[in-house]
Amino acid sequence: MVPGRGAHEKAQENVLLAAEQAARDGRIHALTITDNPGGKPAMSATYLGLEILKLSMEPLVHFTCKDKNRNQIESELYAMDRAGIRNLLVMTGDYPTSGFMGRPKPVFDLDPVHVLDLIGKMNKGLEIVESKGITNHQPGDFYAGAVVSPFKATEAELLLQYYKLGKKINNGAGYIVTQLGFDARKFHEVLQFIRNLNPDIPVIGNIYILPFGAAKMMNSNQLPGSVVTDKLLAELDQERTAEDKGVSARLLRAAKMYAFMKGMGFDGVHLGGHNIKYEQVEWIIDKGEELSADWMKLIPEFDYPQPDGFYYFEKDLNTGLNTNKPVNRTNLPPEQPVGINYRLMRLFHQLFFTPDKNLFPLMSRYYHGMKNPRKYRLEHFLKVMGNECRDCGDCALLDIAYLCPMSQCPKNQRNGPCGGSYNGWCEVFPDEKKCIWVKAYANLKKYNEEEQLEKSYIPPVNWDLYQTSAWYNYYTGRDHSGSR
Repeated sequence: MVPGRGAHEKAQENVLLAAEQAARDGRIHALTITDNPGGKPAMSATYLGLEILKLSMEPLVHFTCKDKNRNQIESELYAMDRAGIRNLLVMTGDYPTSGFMGRPKPVFDLDPVHVLDLIGKMNKGLEIVESKGITNHQPGDFYAGAVVSPFKATEAELLLQYYKLGKKINNGAGYIVTQLGFDARKFHEVLQFIRNLNPDIPVIGNIYILPFGAAKMMNSNQLPGSVVTDKLLAELDQERTAEDKGVSARLLRAAKMYAFMKGMGFDGVHLGGHNIKYEQVEWIIDKGEELSADWMKLIPEFDYPQPDGFYYFEKDLNTGLNTNKPVNRTNLPPEQPVGINYRLMRLFHQLFFTPDKNLFPLMSRYYHGMKNPRKYRLEHFLKVMGNECRDCGDCALLDIAYLCPMSQCPKNQRNGPCGGSYNGWCEVFPDEKKCIWVKAYANLKKYNEEEQLEKSYIPPVNWDLYQTSAWYNYYTGRDHSGSR
């Protein structure tokens, strides 16, 4: 459900009407409510969730990180906990695009891994450190999930999605919803991957009732993260010449997706679409149940690979899906060139920043004796020139192959990429800037070290350190590296 902009408009009334119909039907377990989709303002998903809850229908609130700093995130979670809204789908969120008198300032103070960590701590009773001592709040009762996009064409983008997925699960994601796509083999792949990570995590497949207009936008990457191939777009173009303009064809496609997802073992489906009627949803469920008994016969209809697309598992030639054997990536070359800056940074790190080796003890003694950590002109000059540094003081360069998420990632993602990259390009600057996580993967793969990106958890920036020397903070243990 999309709340829409406004408070007493048709969009809000349509959401509540759908909630009433779903409550009467009984087969829909929740209505998901988007949070400022497309980076545009809309009615609060939290408040609309309250109204849906009153209709005896469970709201599942999309909870994004783009518009709120960490205090506002915590504040809103308290409000939902008190109101009895339990179910959250935590995600990065679309980059802000428009608002009152122009584009709003993006926030991205926390990433989804951080928010899941916060929610997990709140469920246990959040520990608050204050001047008078430590107190613990009453435990919350949230059931938080996360998203993943298996619909990536390159090795780096796909593996980075799965690396971040592991961090989300490790930090408390209770269920996973897939991004939007139409390739049956990719749906099978992500289900296998998650079952290998944790067989008890429920997985929800995403089904979008796809008209030609939306498909055309997805095909041209105007809706980042959603993938429609040229082959599928051509089929939709042909279908819209029918008397009903392709409505029955796209409903049948959605029912077939329902059927093969049920056959594969998904725990449920997320049904979405623009201006869909509730009787269409009912038809998809009924038809999907009918077709699910023979779901394997439907797989050839959903063969939509991206050009030279990478898959995590080897293909099963008998079924058209996947074997259990991962593709051997050892001999696949990095997808991006590894420049001289990275090589120099590796050498620099080895000499100065490797604990108890080379010049580290000398530098540690020097910085421990420094009284004013703000005198860091040489450091500032070197890092601005080499890394576009913005002096956050809590540096993540050592964690992300010497690439800065605060200056080079528009969404400031510290634990993995968002879901919007396309063929290695940043969602916000397509065809202009490569995703820094894709570049980091290439840098590390050159030295067979790419799995470092899977293992590290980087806390949110400590803004107490802003405009102070990151080198001072590193050597004296003030930044997040101190725990290591």
